[in-house]
Amino acid sequence: MKPCKADLVRREVRKEVRIAVHIGFFLLFLLATVPAYCQRGTLDLNVGQVSDQFGALPSVSGAVVDIDGQVAIFKANAKTGRPAIVGGGEIRGGVVFGAHNFSVEVDGEVRRIYTPPANVSGEIFNRSRMQLFELPVTLKYKFGPDKRAFISIKGEPEFTPHFKASSLATVALPNPGFDHGYMLRGSVGYDFGKWWYVKGTYETRYFKFNPNDIGNPNNLYNWKSNLITGGVGVRF
Repeated sequence: MKPCKADLVRREVRKEVRIAVHIGFFLLFLLATVPAYCQRGTLDLNVGQVSDQFGALPSVSGAVVDIDGQVAIFKANAKTGRPAIVGGGEIRGGVVFGAHNFSVEVDGEVRRIYTPPANVSGEIFNRSRMQLFELPVTLKYKFGPDKRAFISIKGEPEFTPHFKASSLATVALPNPGFDHGYMLRGSVGYDFGKWWYVKGTYETRYFKFNPNDIGNPNNLYNWKSNLITGGVGVRF
């Protein structure tokens, strides 16, 4: 395969909406089973634009809808310094330390990524899906009148992924050799009273695999993604 005038199978202006749902039955289970005095949670809906580029292929942009949520299973205790224990819609668990206007959150989570096939010179290359462990750290700062405004920065390294071949693949190739990957996300927002908030987010994600690897022909697994969204959320 040679890089040329090609497009990902997410075609044209990407009329389809890529839906990333980060919350599901696990969050509902927590809400149903954890005593109310232990709960502190958020649920937000965001819409925006995403741009993806694989290897030397042209970047492709499209709309995105993102639903995200988090709940504290046990609240922090300011007197003893005990952190909040949190969970979310992904396979995620971690702790949050807070002091005054500043908080630090450390998670451990598992992410599954379905990468799209590529159409290169009339040939279809079906990438394997990836499942990998992430260890994100989030810094959050509240400021302004009544500490209603907030800014947060999240960063996470990507660790060696596990691959599962696409059922559509016609040629069996070895897994690509992973070099490194990371995600960086910045958000700004504002709380309206006790329950509602708005926020805007920019996120960039990058994966690099070993060049000239037989499992990574023409670097077609190398991936750059930029995402910008805005949305509303509710606290409970």
